[in-house]
Amino acid sequence: MRPTKTATPESQGRLTIPAASLGLRHVALYSSNYEASRQFYVECLGLIVDWEPDNNNVYLTNGTDNIALHRVQKKHFSDDTTLDHIGFVVACMQDVDLWYEYFRSVNVSTDGQPRTHRDGARSFYVWDPDGVKVQIMYHPKISL
Repeated sequence: MRPTKTATPESQGRLTIPAASLGLRHVALYSSNYEASRQFYVECLGLIVDWEPDNNNVYLTNGTDNIALHRVQKKHFSDDTTLDHIGFVVACMQDVDLWYEYFRSVNVSTDGQPRTHRDGARSFYVWDPDGVKVQIMYHPKISL
């Protein structure tokens, strides 16, 4: 989304946003465990390969959202990352529990059982092979 200058006299050259964003649909992650991370997102989360231009980059999708994995050496990472987590939204509260049971069945560690939050959301977390925290979440305002 790119601000543009408007030509209207009342704006007098101020920046305005031309249209609302359609939402956050793309996340790019560095991966020092590239093969394991690729397997996690494809086999555990059910994403499909949209494009794999080479052995160091893959773009995965669920049809709407897109995750890019870029192979890097471990030394590329910093302890001061500002990323807390990424989240996958599910359609209903019961789906959170089904995902939790599924991850347990394939031996993926969770942060504990799903919990319902004060705003009516329900979620839990797992970690991908690079340690990225991944939230599985139902939220009444954004779930379909």
